[in-house]
Amino acid sequence: MNRINKKMQENKKLLSIYFTAGYPSINDTVKIIQDLESSGIDMIEIGLPFSDPLADGPTIQNSSTAALKNGMTTKVLFDQLKDIRKTVSIPLILMGYFNPMLQYGVEAFCEKCNEIGIDGLIMPDLPLDVYQEKYEAVFKKNNLKNIFLITPQTSDARIKQIDEASDAFIYMVSTASVTGSKSGFGTEQTKYFERISAMQLNNPQIVGFGINNSETFKQATDFTKGAIIGSAFIKHLTENGVETISSFVKGIR
Repeated sequence: MNRINKKMQENKKLLSIYFTAGYPSINDTVKIIQDLESSGIDMIEIGLPFSDPLADGPTIQNSSTAALKNGMTTKVLFDQLKDIRKTVSIPLILMGYFNPMLQYGVEAFCEKCNEIGIDGLIMPDLPLDVYQEKYEAVFKKNNLKNIFLITPQTSDARIKQIDEASDAFIYMVSTASVTGSKSGFGTEQTKYFERISAMQLNNPQIVGFGINNSETFKQATDFTKGAIIGSAFIKHLTENGVETISSFVKGIR
């Protein structure tokens, strides 16, 4: 069974952390992953930096720009992660955009992910129909889960379609804005969480965008399986460095 599926069966609310590979420094990637696991994080999303991000707010954009200047590439990331499964056992997901994957070669990319122990991919700009028509077989062959995003504007019919196509979890974007742009959840988000919960989907939902402290983590997980923190964690790394990861995690739980 895929590590993500196993993790979703655990009887607790899950905390996932997103960070940008190669930031703050090019060689921080593995240490950040190891420290996050030892701090009790349930799942990690490793951001593959791209020059033209669509959904990322300024904090993640800035970290991506810095990582690219540091020399981070798809090949460098794969080289850094080649032995990651010798020390890390929690689910690892690569999050990025389809262009670098296409440039690398989709089949070669998926094979490399399988080889080093990546469990899933989040590619916000890979449409569902294109994935199903061209790439689903390659993902499945390499035991990779494709994680789809939904937003408050996604119709019930579309959500059900995504649920049918999914086999891990659904990334539930809390707001229509970019990452890191909100603080706290209002009535609109709560109604959205309640609406999705009432649909009783086959796949659990993990909330992303807008989670930055223990209060928003609790709000996001009242109706869902877990939550993802990205911008707030990157801000913490920027301001405090990679030696203080455990203190950040303790502040959320």
